[in-house]
Amino acid sequence: MKHIVSGIQPTGSLNIGTYLGSIRNFVKLQESYPEHHFFLFIADLHAITVPRDRIALRKTIKELAALYLACGLKREKLSLFVQSEIPAHSQMAYLLQCFTYMGELERMTQYKEKSQRQVAGVASSLFTYPVLMAGDILLYDAEYVPVGEDQKQHLELTRDIAMRVNKRVGEFFTVPKPLIPKVGARIMSLIEPDKKMSKSDDYIKSRILLLDDEVIIRKRIMSAVTDSDQTIRFDKSEKPGISNLMTIYGAITNTSIETIEKQFETTSYQDFKKAVADVVVAELKPIQERYQAIIASDDLDRFLDEGSAYAARIAAKKVAKLNHKLGLGRKR
Repeated sequence: MKHIVSGIQPTGSLNIGTYLGSIRNFVKLQESYPEHHFFLFIADLHAITVPRDRIALRKTIKELAALYLACGLKREKLSLFVQSEIPAHSQMAYLLQCFTYMGELERMTQYKEKSQRQVAGVASSLFTYPVLMAGDILLYDAEYVPVGEDQKQHLELTRDIAMRVNKRVGEFFTVPKPLIPKVGARIMSLIEPDKKMSKSDDYIKSRILLLDDEVIIRKRIMSAVTDSDQTIRFDKSEKPGISNLMTIYGAITNTSIETIEKQFETTSYQDFKKAVADVVVAELKPIQERYQAIIASDDLDRFLDEGSAYAARIAAKKVAKLNHKLGLGRKR
């Protein structure tokens, strides 16, 4: 069976950037690739490259799992699990470090950016986490990996590592290919539209969370930074704010940028923002209702247990086979 793999860090509640750029596309992928089994995991090991409050972390893990399902993922051919519950992820990460060069990790853009912001006490795990990510993918021989533009570099490293291992031990890993959505792949901050919308941004008004109520959603969209031109035209360099709102509107309504420009060519920024707020509220309301039902039931833990058990069996076998090919342990 062919596999598609994806994960997300439990470092905060999901925002519409992650939803439109990743999760919503994941739902569509299930329809487009019915012959594939999907492995979807909460990447809690990635989250602890910086100190986390353990109570808040565990709460977020459950919240994200419930939101994934609330966003419309079909449970058939889906394994949803928590990364740290599968020991093979940590084991594979070390094995792959033996095939990864320092120079490759030093060139990782996200490491450079994060280490510059975190001047003191930069953990070595921040440096090596792209290798853990590679293990997350290669453990399940993923044919495809849904990624945003900011993760393409990490996937390229994963591909390089896979080919390097295959060259040494024979054909062992599937070399994964990226799946990058054409619309909504990169939603920007509402306050600083030249930066990606992030759940870790210090400015809470920069994002819309999937569990935000209607009043907050409308306020944040209406106060989104735009230019003074008042022409609804897509231009990322000259009009990043309004272009970002057009991207959000287009991603939710499945409307092309060209159609949006024609549809709102005589519309004021204020009225266009109201239209964007309307479609965002309409999109998130049913998700919020499903989330409340899922998080209050015992069904979520049962589904996570099933996903973990299935993933653990596959991952453990992959690690054992690589150990054998590398000559580790005793011959039995």
